[in-house]
Amino acid sequence: MATGELVSHTRKVCSLYKRALRNLESWYDRRPAFRYQAVLLRQRFEQNRCEVDMRKAKELLIQGEQELFNNQHYQPKKFPRSPGGVAFGREVIPPDWVLDYWHPLEKAQYPEYFARRELRKKEFIEMWEKQYGKPTQDASHH
Repeated sequence: MATGELVSHTRKVCSLYKRALRNLESWYDRRPAFRYQAVLLRQRFEQNRCEVDMRKAKELLIQGEQELFNNQHYQPKKFPRSPGGVAFGREVIPPDWVLDYWHPLEKAQYPEYFARRELRKKEFIEMWEKQYGKPTQDASHH
């Protein structure tokens, strides 16, 4: 979500519900106990589902956020590849320019790919020069 983007009340409520469920997962490690608490949580959300007074709905949302904050787990569960997880950022994706330094024998193993890549690079340079113009001799010395 971009900063400054407006978020609907419905999306805020759905986000609160999902975060509350994840918090319950952290507190209740046994599946039956978690499911019981999840059903109770869903019931609380369903009770106010058809609230038409937006002032009251907003107040309920604020109370829910506060309750979630007060009851948050001291060590919440994280998915391994999610931010904060044990495997987050473990797999490094090399930047595209690394392929320019491959040995010609390595490039020869993938002739179609590298032929298309050279064509795309040429097209990109043409597009760049058409949009911004060719670099001047003075600019290359700075």
